[in-house]
Amino acid sequence: MIEFPEHDLTAYRAEPEGEPRGAVIVIQEIWGLVDHVKDVADRFAAQGYLAVAPDLLGHVGLTPEVGGRIFDLMMRGTEEDRLAAQPQMRAATTPARQPEFAAWAVPALRHVVDSLVDEPGVEGRVGVVGFCFGGTYAFALAAADERLRAAVAFYGHFPENADPATIACPVLAFYGEQDHGITDGVPELESRMEEAGVDFTARVYRGVGHAFFNDTSPSKYDAEVAADAWDRTLAFFGEHLSSLPQPDVQ
Repeated sequence: MIEFPEHDLTAYRAEPEGEPRGAVIVIQEIWGLVDHVKDVADRFAAQGYLAVAPDLLGHVGLTPEVGGRIFDLMMRGTEEDRLAAQPQMRAATTPARQPEFAAWAVPALRHVVDSLVDEPGVEGRVGVVGFCFGGTYAFALAAADERLRAAVAFYGHFPENADPATIACPVLAFYGEQDHGITDGVPELESRMEEAGVDFTARVYRGVGHAFFNDTSPSKYDAEVAADAWDRTLAFFGEHLSSLPQPDVQ
Protein backbone atom coordinates (compact mmCIF):
# COMPACT_ATOMS: atom_id res chain seq x y z
CA MET A 1 0.00 0.00 0.00
CA ILE A 2 1.09 3.56 -0.69
CA GLU A 3 -0.05 6.76 1.02
CA PHE A 4 -1.20 10.18 -0.12
CA PRO A 5 -1.20 11.97 3.24
CA GLU A 6 -2.27 15.31 1.74
CA HIS A 7 -5.67 13.77 1.03
CA ASP A 8 -5.93 11.17 3.79
CA LEU A 9 -5.78 8.48 1.12
CA THR A 10 -4.08 5.12 0.74
CA ALA A 11 -3.89 3.01 -2.41
CA TYR A 12 -2.89 -0.42 -3.64
CA ARG A 13 -0.09 -0.26 -6.21
CA ALA A 14 0.69 -3.05 -8.69
CA GLU A 15 3.84 -2.68 -10.77
CA PRO A 16 4.59 -4.39 -14.09
CA GLU A 17 7.77 -6.19 -14.92
CA GLY A 18 10.02 -3.76 -16.74
CA GLU A 19 9.10 -0.29 -17.92
CA PRO A 20 5.36 0.43 -17.87
CA ARG A 21 3.40 0.99 -21.04
CA GLY A 22 1.27 3.54 -19.18
CA ALA A 23 -0.64 3.83 -15.91
CA VAL A 24 -4.20 2.87 -14.99
CA ILE A 25 -6.15 4.12 -11.97
CA VAL A 26 -8.57 1.38 -10.84
CA ILE A 27 -11.60 2.65 -8.90
CA GLN A 28 -13.47 0.20 -6.70
CA GLU A 29 -17.08 -0.85 -6.39
CA ILE A 30 -19.15 0.26 -3.42
CA TRP A 31 -17.73 -2.61 -1.33
CA GLY A 32 -14.38 -0.86 -0.93
CA LEU A 33 -10.83 -1.91 -1.71
CA VAL A 34 -11.56 -5.63 -1.47
CA ASP A 35 -9.35 -8.37 -2.89
CA HIS A 36 -11.25 -8.41 -6.19
CA VAL A 37 -10.21 -4.82 -6.88
CA LYS A 38 -6.59 -5.57 -6.05
CA ASP A 39 -6.79 -8.57 -8.38
CA VAL A 40 -8.01 -6.33 -11.22
CA ALA A 41 -5.06 -4.00 -10.58
CA ASP A 42 -2.74 -7.03 -10.69
CA ARG A 43 -4.25 -8.04 -14.03
CA PHE A 44 -3.40 -4.64 -15.49
CA ALA A 45 0.14 -4.91 -14.11
CA ALA A 46 0.45 -8.31 -15.80
CA GLN A 47 -0.42 -6.53 -19.07
CA GLY A 48 2.41 -4.04 -18.56
CA TYR A 49 0.59 -1.16 -16.87
CA LEU A 50 1.41 0.51 -13.60
CA ALA A 51 -1.90 0.16 -11.74
CA VAL A 52 -3.01 2.11 -8.68
CA ALA A 53 -6.28 1.38 -6.86
CA PRO A 54 -7.13 4.19 -4.41
CA ASP A 55 -9.01 3.26 -1.24
CA LEU A 56 -11.59 6.02 -1.61
CA LEU A 57 -14.16 4.42 0.65
CA GLY A 58 -11.69 3.85 3.45
CA HIS A 59 -11.87 7.62 3.90
CA VAL A 60 -15.41 7.25 5.28
CA GLY A 61 -14.80 4.05 7.23
CA LEU A 62 -15.91 1.55 4.60
CA THR A 63 -12.80 -0.58 4.97
CA PRO A 64 -12.21 -3.76 2.96
CA GLU A 65 -13.13 -5.75 6.07
CA VAL A 66 -16.47 -3.97 6.46
CA GLY A 67 -17.24 -4.07 2.73
CA GLY A 68 -16.17 -7.69 2.39
CA ARG A 69 -18.35 -8.78 5.29
CA ILE A 70 -21.43 -7.02 3.91
CA PHE A 71 -20.69 -8.32 0.41
CA ASP A 72 -20.58 -11.91 1.67
CA LEU A 73 -23.90 -11.49 3.47
CA MET A 74 -25.56 -9.85 0.48
CA MET A 75 -24.18 -12.14 -2.23
CA ARG A 76 -23.59 -15.48 -0.54
CA GLY A 77 -25.78 -15.49 2.54
CA THR A 78 -29.29 -16.72 3.14
CA GLU A 79 -32.35 -14.56 2.57
CA GLU A 80 -32.28 -13.79 6.29
CA ASP A 81 -28.63 -12.75 6.02
CA ARG A 82 -29.42 -10.45 3.09
CA LEU A 83 -32.27 -8.78 4.94
CA ALA A 84 -30.08 -8.27 8.00
CA ALA A 85 -27.26 -6.84 5.88
CA GLN A 86 -29.36 -4.18 4.15
CA PRO A 87 -29.33 -1.68 7.06
CA GLN A 88 -25.59 -2.32 7.47
CA MET A 89 -25.12 -1.57 3.79
CA ARG A 90 -27.10 1.67 4.00
CA ALA A 91 -25.20 2.80 7.09
CA ALA A 92 -21.80 1.98 5.56
CA THR A 93 -22.43 3.61 2.18
CA THR A 94 -24.46 6.70 3.10
CA PRO A 95 -21.37 8.87 3.82
CA ALA A 96 -20.04 8.11 0.32
CA ARG A 97 -23.26 9.40 -1.24
CA GLN A 98 -23.01 12.86 0.31
CA PRO A 99 -21.87 15.92 -1.70
CA GLU A 100 -18.95 16.53 0.63
CA PHE A 101 -17.55 13.10 -0.19
CA ALA A 102 -17.46 13.89 -3.92
CA ALA A 103 -15.90 17.27 -3.10
CA TRP A 104 -13.07 15.35 -1.41
CA ALA A 105 -12.83 12.35 -3.74
CA VAL A 106 -12.35 14.07 -7.10
CA PRO A 107 -9.41 16.24 -5.94
CA ALA A 108 -7.96 13.15 -4.23
CA LEU A 109 -8.15 11.24 -7.51
CA ARG A 110 -6.55 14.17 -9.34
CA HIS A 111 -3.70 13.95 -6.83
CA VAL A 112 -3.25 10.29 -7.83
CA VAL A 113 -2.97 11.49 -11.44
CA ASP A 114 -0.36 14.02 -10.26
CA SER A 115 1.67 11.17 -8.82
CA LEU A 116 1.54 9.10 -12.00
CA VAL A 117 2.04 11.46 -14.94
CA ASP A 118 5.77 11.85 -14.37
CA GLU A 119 6.51 8.27 -13.32
CA PRO A 120 9.37 6.79 -15.37
CA GLY A 121 7.93 5.13 -18.44
CA VAL A 122 4.44 6.57 -17.96
CA GLU A 123 5.20 9.85 -19.71
CA GLY A 124 1.74 11.28 -19.13
CA ARG A 125 -0.10 8.19 -20.39
CA VAL A 126 -2.66 7.79 -17.61
CA GLY A 127 -6.09 6.21 -17.88
CA VAL A 128 -8.85 5.32 -15.45
CA VAL A 129 -11.24 2.40 -15.11
CA GLY A 130 -14.00 2.07 -12.54
CA PHE A 131 -16.79 -0.31 -11.60
CA CYS A 132 -20.28 0.70 -10.39
CA PHE A 133 -19.48 3.40 -7.78
CA GLY A 134 -16.05 3.46 -9.42
CA GLY A 135 -17.59 3.79 -12.87
CA THR A 136 -19.29 6.97 -11.74
CA TYR A 137 -15.98 8.28 -10.42
CA ALA A 138 -14.21 7.28 -13.64
CA PHE A 139 -16.64 9.61 -15.44
CA ALA A 140 -16.11 12.27 -12.75
CA LEU A 141 -12.33 12.13 -13.03
CA ALA A 142 -12.46 12.28 -16.83
CA ALA A 143 -14.61 15.40 -16.56
CA ALA A 144 -12.30 16.98 -13.98
CA ASP A 145 -8.83 16.21 -15.35
CA GLU A 146 -7.88 16.90 -18.96
CA ARG A 147 -4.61 15.01 -18.52
CA LEU A 148 -6.34 11.63 -18.73
CA ARG A 149 -5.75 9.84 -22.02
CA ALA A 150 -8.60 7.30 -21.70
CA ALA A 151 -11.47 6.41 -19.38
CA VAL A 152 -13.46 3.17 -19.01
CA ALA A 153 -16.64 3.00 -16.94
CA PHE A 154 -18.34 -0.27 -16.04
CA TYR A 155 -22.05 0.22 -15.22
CA GLY A 156 -21.63 3.61 -13.60
CA HIS A 157 -24.02 6.57 -13.50
CA PHE A 158 -22.78 9.76 -15.11
CA PRO A 159 -22.46 12.25 -12.21
CA GLU A 160 -25.25 14.80 -11.98
CA ASN A 161 -22.85 17.71 -11.47
CA ALA A 162 -20.39 16.71 -14.22
CA ASP A 163 -20.32 18.32 -17.65
CA PRO A 164 -19.53 16.12 -20.67
CA ALA A 165 -18.08 19.18 -22.40
CA THR A 166 -15.10 19.12 -20.00
CA ILE A 167 -14.09 15.57 -20.98
CA ALA A 168 -10.95 15.66 -23.13
CA CYS A 169 -10.29 11.93 -23.55
CA PRO A 170 -12.04 9.02 -25.28
CA VAL A 171 -14.50 7.14 -23.04
CA LEU A 172 -15.61 3.51 -23.25
CA ALA A 173 -18.56 2.37 -21.14
CA PHE A 174 -20.03 -1.08 -20.50
CA TYR A 175 -23.57 -1.86 -19.35
CA GLY A 176 -25.78 -4.86 -18.65
CA GLU A 177 -29.11 -4.92 -20.47
CA GLN A 178 -30.96 -5.99 -17.32
CA ASP A 179 -29.43 -3.22 -15.19
CA HIS A 180 -32.33 -0.90 -15.99
CA GLY A 181 -31.63 1.70 -13.31
CA ILE A 182 -28.42 2.61 -15.14
CA THR A 183 -28.72 1.21 -18.65
CA ASP A 184 -32.04 2.87 -19.46
CA GLY A 185 -30.23 6.21 -19.33
CA VAL A 186 -27.60 5.26 -21.92
CA PRO A 187 -29.36 6.73 -25.00
CA GLU A 188 -29.67 10.12 -23.30
CA LEU A 189 -26.02 9.96 -22.21
CA GLU A 190 -24.95 9.09 -25.75
CA SER A 191 -26.80 12.17 -27.01
CA ARG A 192 -25.18 14.40 -24.40
CA MET A 193 -21.72 13.03 -25.22
CA GLU A 194 -22.25 13.49 -28.95
CA GLU A 195 -23.46 17.05 -28.44
CA ALA A 196 -20.35 17.77 -26.35
CA GLY A 197 -18.05 16.27 -28.98
CA VAL A 198 -16.81 13.45 -26.74
CA ASP A 199 -15.42 10.29 -28.33
CA PHE A 200 -17.85 8.02 -26.44
CA THR A 201 -18.60 4.35 -27.03
CA ALA A 202 -21.28 2.55 -25.01
CA ARG A 203 -21.66 -1.22 -25.22
CA VAL A 204 -24.75 -2.87 -23.74
CA TYR A 205 -24.50 -6.62 -23.18
CA ARG A 206 -27.70 -8.59 -23.57
CA GLY A 207 -28.81 -11.06 -20.93
CA VAL A 208 -26.72 -9.72 -18.05
CA GLY A 209 -27.27 -7.22 -15.26
CA HIS A 210 -25.20 -5.17 -12.89
CA ALA A 211 -21.70 -6.27 -11.77
CA PHE A 212 -21.26 -8.84 -14.54
CA PHE A 213 -17.48 -8.36 -14.33
CA ASN A 214 -17.14 -9.26 -10.64
CA ASP A 215 -15.99 -12.87 -10.57
CA THR A 216 -16.39 -13.07 -6.79
CA SER A 217 -20.18 -12.72 -7.16
CA PRO A 218 -21.47 -15.97 -8.75
CA SER A 219 -25.04 -14.68 -9.00
CA LYS A 220 -24.00 -11.69 -11.13
CA TYR A 221 -20.77 -12.71 -12.88
CA ASP A 222 -20.88 -13.70 -16.54
CA ALA A 223 -17.56 -15.18 -17.65
CA GLU A 224 -18.12 -14.75 -21.41
CA VAL A 225 -19.28 -11.15 -21.17
CA ALA A 226 -16.58 -10.26 -18.63
CA ALA A 227 -13.89 -11.70 -20.92
CA ASP A 228 -15.18 -9.69 -23.87
CA ALA A 229 -15.30 -6.48 -21.83
CA TRP A 230 -11.78 -7.13 -20.56
CA ASP A 231 -10.43 -7.68 -24.08
CA ARG A 232 -12.09 -4.47 -25.25
CA THR A 233 -10.71 -2.56 -22.27
CA LEU A 234 -7.18 -3.77 -23.02
CA ALA A 235 -7.55 -2.89 -26.69
CA PHE A 236 -8.87 0.57 -25.76
CA PHE A 237 -6.03 1.28 -23.35
CA GLY A 238 -3.59 -0.23 -25.84
CA GLU A 239 -4.75 2.27 -28.44
CA HIS A 240 -4.78 5.34 -26.22
CA LEU A 241 -2.11 4.69 -23.57
CA SER A 242 0.45 2.44 -25.15
CA SER A 243 2.45 2.35 -28.33
CA LEU A 244 2.64 -1.44 -28.09
CA PRO A 245 0.25 -3.33 -30.39
CA GLN A 246 -2.99 -4.85 -29.11
CA PRO A 247 -5.13 -7.44 -30.90
CA ASP A 248 -8.23 -6.17 -32.67
CA VAL A 249 -11.52 -6.96 -30.94
CA GLN A 250 -14.47 -7.47 -33.27
